[in-house]
Amino acid sequence: MHHFNYKEKDLYCEEVQVAEIADAVGTPFYLYSHATLLQHFKAFTDAFQDIRHLICFSMKSNSNLSVLKLFAQEGGGVDIVSGGELFRALRAGVDPQKIVYSGVGKKVEDLEYALRSDILMFNVESSQEILALNGVAERMKKKATIAIRINPDIDPLTHPYVSTGLKENKFGIDIKRSFEEYTMAAELPYLRVSGISCHIGSQLTQLSPFVDALKKLKEHIKRLEGAGIGIDFLDLGGGLGITYDREEPPHPKEYASAIKKELDMRDLTLILEPGRVIVGNAGILVAKVLYTKASPEKRFIIVDAAMNDLMRPSLYGSFHGIEPVRMRDRESVKADIVGPICESSDFLAKDRDLDAFEPGELMAVMSSGAYGFSMSSNYNSRPRVAEVMVKGAQYFTIRARETYEDMIQGEVIPDFLSQ
Repeated sequence: MHHFNYKEKDLYCEEVQVAEIADAVGTPFYLYSHATLLQHFKAFTDAFQDIRHLICFSMKSNSNLSVLKLFAQEGGGVDIVSGGELFRALRAGVDPQKIVYSGVGKKVEDLEYALRSDILMFNVESSQEILALNGVAERMKKKATIAIRINPDIDPLTHPYVSTGLKENKFGIDIKRSFEEYTMAAELPYLRVSGISCHIGSQLTQLSPFVDALKKLKEHIKRLEGAGIGIDFLDLGGGLGITYDREEPPHPKEYASAIKKELDMRDLTLILEPGRVIVGNAGILVAKVLYTKASPEKRFIIVDAAMNDLMRPSLYGSFHGIEPVRMRDRESVKADIVGPICESSDFLAKDRDLDAFEPGELMAVMSSGAYGFSMSSNYNSRPRVAEVMVKGAQYFTIRARETYEDMIQGEVIPDFLSQ
C-alpha cells in the first residue's frame, strides 16, 4: 500500500488532496507519504527482526533531511557514497556508528571527515584505497574499520546501467583477487578488518542473484577465517526492486526468508542497504500541463516538469505511471509527455496510452520517490523543485523551491570582466 489513492475523482496523498498542495506550493514538486515511508521501512526491519542486523538506508536514492530523520528515529542507519552525504546524514541526526561508507572514488578529505566522525565502517573498493585509508588513519592516529567490497561476478538480471556486480563493472574488487587484498589489509597497522561487502545491482526482481552472491560470500568468509581474519559484518548491499509497471518483485519477507535460509551464520551482523524499495513508491512528481500539440506522426503533452527534475526516463528509458490528479470522463490518446528542456531526450513518457490532458491540468508521475530529486539538476538554469511530505491530514514543505538567486550562489564575476 502506498497511500496515494482516489477519493471520488480526486487524487489524495493520505488525507490531503494533491491539488490543494499544488495550489499552495506551485508545480512541479515532489510529494512523499510519511505513512508509506514508515510502512516500507518497518517491512524491512520486521522481516529481519529475528537475527542481528542493521538497516542502512541507501541515501543516494533520496537524501532529503526529513526522510533521513524519519529512518534515524526508527533506529536505522545510512549507506553513504560521498562526504556530502555524510554531512547530510549527521545533520539529520543519524548515529555515526550506523553509517557505512561505500563508493569507488573516496577523496582523502572525505576519508578524513568520515574517520573524524567515527563512522561504523568503510567499504573499500581498491588496493590503492586500502593504502590511502591506512595513511589517513595513521596521520590521524585512529584505526579505521573496513570491509572489502567483493565483486562476485553475479548477473543481477537487471538494466545494465544499474548492474554493479559483474566483473566488467567498476565496483568492488574481483573475488579471485580479494583474498590477497584482505591479507594485505590485515597487516596494515591502522586498519581493522571487520567486514565483507557486496552489492550486485539495483531494481532486482528475482531472489536468485542475491542467494548466489551470498553463497560466494560465505565461502569467502570461511577461507578468511581459516587464515585468521575474523569477519563481524556481512554487508549484502541493497537492490531489491519495486513495481513501476508490470514488475512483480519479491516482498521483503520473501527476500528475508531466502537470505536467512542461506545465511546460517548467526555470529555475524547482517547489514542491508535498501533504498528504492523503501522510498520509490512513497513519492510522486506532480506537474502541470502547459501545452498540447500534434504533428502528423506524434502527439505531445508538454508539462512544466522535465528531465532535470526526473532523470530516470531519459537516462534508463524507465517507465513511470502517469495519472491525472483529477479524473475526468474523456478519450484516451497515445502521446509523449515532454518537458521544456532543449533536448530531444527530455521526456517523462513515450508513446503512452493515457488521458487526453488539457493545458492547466495536473498529472502525477508515479513511483518517483527514489532517484528523483536526488538526481535532479539545474540544467537550462531551471530551479530545483520543492519537496513536500504529507502526514495524515497535514502537509509540510520539507525543501523550498529554489529561486533564481539560489542558483547563482557562489558564482563571482572577476574584476577584469567588470571593467
